[in-house]
Amino acid sequence: MRRQFPPPTKGIAYLTEGGPETEIMYRFGHHLPEFAMFPLLDRPDAVATLKTMYARYLEVASEAGLSVVMGGLDYRASPDWADKLGYNPEALAYAQLRCIDFLREVAEPFRGRVPSILIAGLVGPRGDAYSLNRTMTAGEAEAYHLQQLNTLARAGVDVVTALTFNSVPEAVGISRAAAQVGLPLGVSFTLDSGTSRLISGPSLREAIEATDRECGEAKPDFCGINCSHPFEFLPALDPGDWIERIRMLRPNASAMDKLALCKIGHLEEGDPQELGRLMGELARTYPHIDIWGGCCGTWDQHLGHIARQIVQARA
Repeated sequence: MRRQFPPPTKGIAYLTEGGPETEIMYRFGHHLPEFAMFPLLDRPDAVATLKTMYARYLEVASEAGLSVVMGGLDYRASPDWADKLGYNPEALAYAQLRCIDFLREVAEPFRGRVPSILIAGLVGPRGDAYSLNRTMTAGEAEAYHLQQLNTLARAGVDVVTALTFNSVPEAVGISRAAAQVGLPLGVSFTLDSGTSRLISGPSLREAIEATDRECGEAKPDFCGINCSHPFEFLPALDPGDWIERIRMLRPNASAMDKLALCKIGHLEEGDPQELGRLMGELARTYPHIDIWGGCCGTWDQHLGHIARQIVQARA
């Protein structure tokens, strides 16, 4: 039986982490081969940095009285990316389990201080999030992502969050794979900077409706937007009942083009206060949205502004 993510509940909102990759690369100088976080667990200096980072994030949630959906190290922990890094399937599974163990360890001191802590397994797209890559069918996507999801099921995560997906077939495939292993799933899309659509063509509304339609009972528990600044995704929020499927927003700190952000070589933080204000306005406009956080360029400073605005909007 597939478990379900908790339904929206009055008085409960969740704060996710920000963008750990940009934070640890550009603020702390740790190299990420293939943008992968999980190899850092073999480096004590990097683990110490991560523990400090996550403690700052959890302090923000604690001070705001928000619950937590926390992930962040296993976005690249899928077969193709792991193969580039020299991990065989057994080594990859072990690395995934260590990622989840790390999250539980850093969360432990905050249990009782944060209303609820949910541990998330993160899954990224098979290819690059900002390119079309090769065409992949839903069946191929299901088979591909099943390996990572099987390990996350073994780890006992509370939810799987698929981030920066840019095609409907891959969203359908991972939804079917999550249903197979019985895990709750949220699918989050990223939008093209210039068109406010998925780079594969459909609008956000079309992508969400098509994913739901093709998945049937295996449809995601919720949908979201990540790795896009509000200025990029606001034009995509067409009125209609479909908006109720969006429960999670994780914006970039900057509205700069994503490919440019990848090449800039330093932390682009944007305006944290303005980002918080924009998130507060969205919370007032869409009171059903209850999972808030950040993506590239964001961490505790941005999350603090977002959390305060969300609490005020929901009061």
